[in-house]
Amino acid sequence: MLKIAWSPLYSHPLPEDHRFPMEKYSLLPEQLLYEGTVSEDNFFVPEMLDEKWILNTHDEAYFTKLKKQNLSKAEIRATGFPLSPQLVEREIQIAGGSVQAALFAMEFGIGMNIAGGTHHAFTDRGEGFCLLNDLAITANYLLDHGYARKILIVDLDVHQGNGTAEIFRAKSEVFTFSMHGEKNYPHRKEKSDLDVGLPDGIKDTEYLRILEKNLDHILRRFVPDFILYQSGVDVLETDKLGRLGLSHAGILQRDKLVLSLAQSIQVPVMCCMGGGYSARIKDIIDAHAQVFRLAQDLFF
Repeated sequence: MLKIAWSPLYSHPLPEDHRFPMEKYSLLPEQLLYEGTVSEDNFFVPEMLDEKWILNTHDEAYFTKLKKQNLSKAEIRATGFPLSPQLVEREIQIAGGSVQAALFAMEFGIGMNIAGGTHHAFTDRGEGFCLLNDLAITANYLLDHGYARKILIVDLDVHQGNGTAEIFRAKSEVFTFSMHGEKNYPHRKEKSDLDVGLPDGIKDTEYLRILEKNLDHILRRFVPDFILYQSGVDVLETDKLGRLGLSHAGILQRDKLVLSLAQSIQVPVMCCMGGGYSARIKDIIDAHAQVFRLAQDLFF
């Protein structure tokens, strides 16, 4: 059975003029239920992740500042979020959701998180709507429990996974692959194991050609036994922040390439959502919903 992490806390409210579309975290499960892609049984409310697994990835001094609400104004500004205890609790639960979804993936082939993909969180700081790096926390959890020995992180958000790259820059067990807008945020890029910078306005055909070529290239260098997939939809042509030119059909084919790869080499995959900032919330929901439909079609 497809298992999907979701919690009401994912939709923690922000000021009305804030540009991060938190409502997508409640609208997406509603859409999936309405169209019959999933039932209530597919969802689970993640447990709050034990702090030791957060400290296995993030510096204790940084995490303590988060818990005590002691970030400086500059540090808060870098995250893009107004800091609150509820926001920190939300991030801890999202990380727990990705870890638990990965454990379900070991049983069912795939597990999913309605949120997550917080790839701009570094070891010692947050950036770009990310406070804790759920991808890195999950990868370290799997490695430390012996559930995986070689993990591939496929990050297809329009923004480079700079925090993930920093966290794993000296860890050969994790291969970080980021395919992103070259001229987009962050302007100072970190070095992933493989970075592919894309030109503004790239369309479906060329994007998919580049992705397929690089996935093939990775598998010649690194054969994973687990895949973590950041499936951000800010590559969509309608996205306010993305500057790329993909259609909904192109995103569907992108997701199919990654999930089919996991199937073909018979390794579990955990999929988390990442960004999406189109002016119409419907465009965001429709683009995100596709990967859940695809997971049901391919795995169940």
